[in-house]
Formats: sequence, C-alpha cells, structure tokens
Amino acid sequence: MKITNLSVAALAATGLFVSGAVAEPATPERLEMSAMGDEAANWLTVHGNYSSHRYSPLDEITPENVGDMELAFAVPLGGTEPSAFGAGAMETTPLVKDGKLYVTDPWGTPYKIDVSSGEKGQIEWICDTAVDRDPSLGILVANRGLALSGDLVVTNLPDGRVVACDDASGDIVWEKQVADQPGEGFTGAPLAVGDKIIVGQSYGDWATRGWIAALDAATGDEIWRFYTVPEPGQPGSETWLCEESGNPDCWKTGGAAAWVTGSYDPETNTLIYGTGNPVPMYDPEYRPGDNLYSNSAIALDADTGELKWHFQYTPGDYLDYDEVGSHLLIDQEVDGEMRKVVAHFGRNGIFYNLDRNNGSFINSGQYVEKLNWTPGIDPKTGKPVNYDPNASLQSYAEDVTLRRDGGPIENCPHLQGGINFWPTAYNPETGQAYGHSIEGCSELETVPVAPEDVIPGTIFTGGSNSDSGEMDGSILRVNAATGEVDNKTIREYPGYAGVMLTPGLVWVGELDGTFGAYDADTLEQLWSINVGGVFKAPAMTYAVDGKQYVAITAGPLGLGSFGHPEIEQTQVANMLYVFAL
Repeated sequence: MKITNLSVAALAATGLFVSGAVAEPATPERLEMSAMGDEAANWLTVHGNYSSHRYSPLDEITPENVGDMELAFAVPLGGTEPSAFGAGAMETTPLVKDGKLYVTDPWGTPYKIDVSSGEKGQIEWICDTAVDRDPSLGILVANRGLALSGDLVVTNLPDGRVVACDDASGDIVWEKQVADQPGEGFTGAPLAVGDKIIVGQSYGDWATRGWIAALDAATGDEIWRFYTVPEPGQPGSETWLCEESGNPDCWKTGGAAAWVTGSYDPETNTLIYGTGNPVPMYDPEYRPGDNLYSNSAIALDADTGELKWHFQYTPGDYLDYDEVGSHLLIDQEVDGEMRKVVAHFGRNGIFYNLDRNNGSFINSGQYVEKLNWTPGIDPKTGKPVNYDPNASLQSYAEDVTLRRDGGPIENCPHLQGGINFWPTAYNPETGQAYGHSIEGCSELETVPVAPEDVIPGTIFTGGSNSDSGEMDGSILRVNAATGEVDNKTIREYPGYAGVMLTPGLVWVGELDGTFGAYDADTLEQLWSINVGGVFKAPAMTYAVDGKQYVAITAGPLGLGSFGHPEIEQTQVANMLYVFAL
C-alpha cells in the first residue's frame, strides 16, 4: 500500500502516521442499528440507517444552544486532480465507527481518520486504490461514500472497480473489476447488507445500460446482477419500442443507471433503489416507449436480485428527471390505516408515497414553487394525468414536450430538479420529511443523433440544456403522510447538498460555503458559518465519550453555478469540517 507519495515507513519516521487499532467490526447486527439505540453514537451506513432517514437521536446540540457551535477541527483531503478546476465535487458522507471517521475524496479514495480526541483529525491511513485520475472525466467525477462490512472498508471507483481495504492497516484485501463495458463505473456509495455488498452502475448519461449487482463481502465475487433495462423477451422489454425508432438495439444504450445508494428493508429482505433517466435523455424518438425500468423505484430480493415490484414515476421521460434520490422507508398512518410506505421527493417536483409491499401508489403532492411539465398527478395511478399507456411517445404538457421537429422548451422544475441525488431526511418522531431543493427552470432542445454515430460508453444526451436565469433554492418540510408541504423557506442558492436531522434541528450546507442549522419547526436559521468552499454533500453526526459532533465535507464548485457568477471563483480545496459545542 502507498499513502500518496510517501511510504508508511517514511510517515512513521516523521511521527505523522498513526497505526490503526481496530475496534469492534461492523457486523450486520450493528449496521441494522446504525444511528439508533446502542449505535446512536456511530454513523455506520451512508444514509444513517437502512431506511435512509438521515436522522440521529443525538441531542446534546439543541435549538437552544446551537448558537454556541464552533469549529472543532478540519482535515484537508486530496483528490483535487486532474486540473485547476478540480475533480468534480465533494459529495461524500463520512462514516464513523467507535471514534474513527471514514471518508472518500471525489475519486473514491478512502481515508481513515482518528477523531477520538475531539480536537483534531489524525489520518491513520489512505487506501491506495491506484485509480486512474482520468482528465477526460474532469468535473463529472464524484463519489458519495463508503460501506463498512466486518473488518473491511469498501469503496466504489469511477473505473468500475470495487475495492475492499483492511480496517486496521488500509491494505487492499480484495478488488474486483465489476463494471465490464465501456463507460461503466461507480459514483454512489456501496451498501453492506448481511454478507453482501450492493453496488449500482452509475454512468447514467452515457450510452450504457444500467444494473445493480450484489458481491460477496468476503471475496468480492459477484452473486447476482439485475439489469435496469431488460433485454428483448424479458419482462419490461415490451416498453422499449426500438424497432419503431429504426434502431432495434436502442435498449443496449438505454441508461436507467442506479447511481445513488438505495434503501433496505430487513423485515422483508428487500432492496429499494431509484433509477435514472433513459438514454438519450432529451430525444424520446430514439427510444420510443415507457422505457422500463428507467425513472422508477424498483424493489429487489436481496438474496437473488429478483424484481419484486416497480413504480415508474415519469414513463418515456424526456426532461432528464432521474429518480435515483433517497427512498425513505416509513411506517406511518395514512387515512387512518397503518401502512408500510416508501416516500420519495421526485426530481420532477412531486413528493410520492408508495406501498412498500407492492409499489402501489398512495398519494402525492407538489413541493416546488413552479411546475409546468404536467397539469398534475392522477390520484388513482400516480401517473401524470396526460399519460397515455397506448402511446409510444408521451406528451405530458402541450408546450413542454421535446420533439425532433420542435423548438426549445422551458421545463419547470429545472432538469436537475427539484431534488436530485442529494439526500432527503425523515424524522420518525414527528412524521415529517425534509428536503433541500432547487427552485427554478431550464431550457431544453432536442439534437438528433443517428444510431451509427452513437459511440457506446460516451455521453449521449440527444440534445442540449441551459439554465433559465439565476435560480434560488429552498429548505422545505412535508407532512409525510399526506405529501403536502407544511413549511418552506427560500434560500439565495439552489439546494445541492441535502439535509440531516437531529431533534429540533435541520442541518444544511449551501453552494456559497454556508453551513447552517435551522429550527425544525419554523425553519428559521439558528446558527451558520461560512467556510468558503462549496457544499454539495450532506452533514452527519456522531458522538465520542458522550460529546456530540457534526461533520460535513466541502470542495470545489464542480458542475454548474445556476446563474450565480460569484461562486464560480471558488478555489479547489477538498475539506472535512467537524463542529461541536
């Protein structure tokens, strides 16, 4: 193993290397209790727990004393290659186990940091994955976190490898080239479930075919793989009318990538993942039909990868409304009946409730200020009201339909949402869900590409996009049982970081480098600090010796300033910040 450009021996000689004593392993039982009960001091999975709630019961920091928060320490991280503009953005959520913090840089390189003193973060090791920092990926590079499994620290890489590092030493225990086609790779964090590691093919705007796979946690050997675009003859393939387009193989580059970590229901052994847009995203005439299982919630048996159910939010999407974002697993009363629910802030601007047993639609509500792509959602089916199950091309709103012979359109919400990949959160004590949203619109236009000119494994949009002026954002709260927004505060900058909850508080980072704590009832900002970076990652919280800390990563601007030129000058620096009273 190498640590950047210095050997372990050289670091040890300088006193800068701290050997890592391993605490208790991250067993399946511990992972099920992450951020709850006896494990409340730890944050063992990327979304805080398998239900993706991103809620912690740690309550030393309260609405009454949060104003006394200070920076406890900061740790500079690497991964700013390959250029002065940096590599993508810091989108990772740190994990904490027994006073040790685990984090990745944008290239997926894992760091183990001793945070037990509360006064500084001492790097114990950096696992050298030998990832190729390909300049062609540039600002598109991202990594959203790690998985802890037993005595292993598991990372996904943009080159399509999954690597398991030893928790004690940082040495590589196993590595597997899981993505095996051009343009395939990973950005979402892996998910450790029992004796398996779940990964999702992430390159959803490329001419690729999406899939989710399970690996043996001990060896990395593949156990099963579910393709989110079915091949001809499989269930769902009838929704890819490739012959009609003159390209019978359009399904082979159909997209529907799973580029954000899903949720897991241990009671039914079910994985619930969101999937991305069909490819090309702006030209539905290239791939007519509903294009299952794109833009969907899919439920898979964790042991076999068999599809249990699906729900497609926007069939035949042409507005780039991926639905890879958090799917919150909730047990709640709906219309006087207790239901097992999947709740989701759709990138298309709609909040959805689905039945967790079969994927059937329960209810929905609009959460963005401006929405023009559909007149509404059918209260019986959950589909856009103008959805035609017999049509090969959908037209959800007269003036917001992309076609090859038409001009540009303005779609609201923006093509990134609403709420895109950045996580949402749910407080099981109050029944309220929270999100961090973009408020604005975009302009889209179709640019047809002939099938013979499509290069598999390269970006394939079938059109162009631009922002409709300067956009702002919002922090909002939804009554999860009804889907109705019951509070919202407008912010100067679009949301891109996601949220984390503790009792009485909502934690949000913003594009201008502001990190703030908000009253969970009023959404009033109670505390903030500006550290000068860009927040495109959510916060997390942990405790050491009974003292609570809040951690968040910041980095360069990455992709898009949303009409705010003042943040385009942000310099490249990947940082971990930790705060406490």
